[in-house]
Formats: sequence, structure tokens, C-alpha cells
Amino acid sequence: MEQRIVVGNREHLWWLLSEAAQLEHMIMCQYLFAEASLKDRSDEGLTAVQAEAVARWRKVLRGIAVEEMLHLALVANLMCSIGAAPQFGRPNFPQRSGYFPSGLQLDLVPFGERALRHFLFLERPEGMERQDAEGFVPAAPPRTPVDAEELAPRGQEFTTVGHLYRGIADGLRGLAGRLGEQGLFVGPPRAQLTPEAIHWPKVVAVTDLASALAAVEEIIEQGEGARGDWKQAHYGRFLAIWEEYHALRAEDPTFEPARPVLGAFTRQPYDLPDPQPVVTDPLAHRVAELAGLAYELVPQFLLRIFTRTDESDEQLGVLVDAAIGLMAGAVQPLATALTRLPVGPEHPGRTVGFTFEVYYTMTNFVPWREAAWTLLHERAALLGQSLREAASTLPATDAAGPATDADAAGPAGVTDALTRAAAAVDGVVEALGRHLPARAVTPPS
Repeated sequence: MEQRIVVGNREHLWWLLSEAAQLEHMIMCQYLFAEASLKDRSDEGLTAVQAEAVARWRKVLRGIAVEEMLHLALVANLMCSIGAAPQFGRPNFPQRSGYFPSGLQLDLVPFGERALRHFLFLERPEGMERQDAEGFVPAAPPRTPVDAEELAPRGQEFTTVGHLYRGIADGLRGLAGRLGEQGLFVGPPRAQLTPEAIHWPKVVAVTDLASALAAVEEIIEQGEGARGDWKQAHYGRFLAIWEEYHALRAEDPTFEPARPVLGAFTRQPYDLPDPQPVVTDPLAHRVAELAGLAYELVPQFLLRIFTRTDESDEQLGVLVDAAIGLMAGAVQPLATALTRLPVGPEHPGRTVGFTFEVYYTMTNFVPWREAAWTLLHERAALLGQSLREAASTLPATDAAGPATDADAAGPAGVTDALTRAAAAVDGVVEALGRHLPARAVTPPS
């Protein structure tokens, strides 16, 4: 029997939404990690049929990851609506047991049987029984139930993502009944990310109970489907991939759609007690460090989007474009390039999987726009300069990218990724600079 999620006060709801934000963020990273591990060159041993399937799987994975980003935005809107600042920080991978409920474990796994089993377990509809993948074994005891009279919030047990969100929906209804809708939804409507601001019709601006429940239902339906109709939901799409993957493996038992990636950090993560793989190959370490800095900027931009003060609609658009542009134009090509580079001699035959490394506990900017934008501009400018410097030390590539698959696998392919990322970052720097006084736009030293 599932444990009931209790929301006795606003702090209980705040905790649950914060946990939901971290969960959506980390699930998205898992899917992007698996996507980046997929092979994409004709010299990697794939037949034409296999290559076509892998290309489709990559598209599906990326689409689901984008929808997880939508879920994160919807949770941020929910948090802002009740007066809470949104949560974009998270712990490093792996989180095997204890940080989240006992049965919910998260790790970065390359595409394959194990990853697909894990994804199906995470996205399974509420009430459906599935085994998690090998190695994902609960090691922490279940959380004890929360009493509605408890003043301080703490973690609660939930068995599926849908279970969590249905508990949040019940909590919203209960608090709205006790506090009144005006008493619960105290956040300014202007803090909401709207469909018009992000050009995404499925974004729900949350200003009352009806819109809050609509946002929660959107998340549930995309993950597990509406009222048991899961074929087009995340669960159904992963199941279709799993079935096709097994059919191709039955035809060719040697079929391996992913590179031999290993999630490896630039240094031992500050928040993990157990030793983690560390990149020691010099070129791979440099690229991993730059990918980490590019990724670090994305949640910083998201945080400013949701805690903005006097930004105009045009300036909000700059922030939104920056977050999306950095993820697609910088993080994605660098993460993919890393999967072609060796971890180091300590891990022979393994290439680098980008870990979405977190270097510290993330905090917010000061409320004043000019100061916050100056910090964003400064960090982006430093990243752009560092990307160009790294690219200048490697073999050049023409404007069309590497000429051959061999080039794409080697330094020339890395140069192409660094150059693409630098162009994306430079666009962000230029856009930010147009909205800052000249004294705040200084080149990095």
C-alpha cells in the first residue's frame, strides 16, 4: 500500500516541490547522458538499419529530455506561485539511495539494456510493477510517514513520479481550502514564465488552483500518460525503444549502439563520500571542464528568469534565449565530443561521459538586475574566451566541420565542438552586453 503524502502547511508543499525540481533536473540529465553516448559515425560498426534506429532513438531521447525541462519549468512556476524561489541546484550523481525515497535511485548510464530498464522503472505509471535495472538496489530504509501536525518539513516516501505529483496536487487542494486561493497563491503573476515568453504552448502560468492543477496534470500525462493511456507518454516511448533494441540484438548479438562511456568528473565531487572516476587525459579534462562551466551557466540563467526584478519583456527574452542557446549550442556539442575522448590510462577502453558536474551548492544573485547581469556576462565572457583558447591549440577544421569520420573522432572533431560552443556563448555575451552599461562590459583577463 502506497504511503500517503502529507501536506499540513506551506513548508511541506515547498519541500515537495523542491524535491520534484531536483528530481526532474536529474532525470533530464540521465536522458541527455544516454543520448550523448549513442554512436553517430559510419565507422563505428553499425549497419544502415542499425544506424537509422540509433538516429531515431537519439531524437526520442532528446525530445523526452526537453519535456523534462518543461516539467522543471512547470515546477518552478508552481514554486513561484506560492511565494517560494525555484530550485535549480541539485546533488552530484550518483544518488543511489537515501537522498530521495528509498526505492528511487539515480545514476548516469550509457544507452543500452540497463539504461532502458532504469528509464522504464522511473517513468512507469502509478500502480505498475517493474524491476529497476541491475545495480539499482535500495539500501536505505523507507522514510517514516509525516504527520500533518509536524511544523518542520522533511522527506516523504513516494513510489513513482506520478505518486509524488498526485500528492502535490492533493496538497494544493488542501492548502487552498484552508488558506483560500488568494492566501496560497501569493507569488506575483509577473514571476511566472508564460507560453509567450518561451514560445512553448505547454507552459502553464500558475496563478490559482485551476492553473496549478493543470500544471501538475501536464507533468503526469507526459510521463505516464492520461488515465492509463501511456503509449505516447515517456513510458510508452521508452518501451517502444526497448522492444526495437531487443529485436535488433536478436538479429545481431554484437550490436552495440553506444560508445563505452564512463561518467567521469574533473575532480572528486565535493558532496560524494565515495571515490568517483576522474578524467586524467589532458585534452578530455580540458573539454570536460569547459562543458561543466557551460552547464553551470544554464541553471544560473534559469534562476534569474524566475527571480527577475525589473527586466523588460525584451530582457526576459534575452535570458530565455541564453539558457536554451547554451544548452543546445554549447553543452550538447561538448558533451558529445567528450564521448570520443579517453578518460585516461586508469580506465582503458573507456571514453568520457559528461557528468553534469556540480561544483558547489548553488545560490542566487542579488535582486538588482545590473549586478546579476554583470555576473552572468562576466562568466559567459570568460567561458567564451576559454573555449576559443582551447580550440586554438588543436588542429583547425573547416566551416563545414570535420571532413571525415576519422577527423570527427579525433582532435579536429573536438575543435569543431569547441568552435561551435564558442559561437553560441559569444552570442549570449553580445546579447547581455547590449543591456549593460559600458563599465560593466569588460573583457575577461
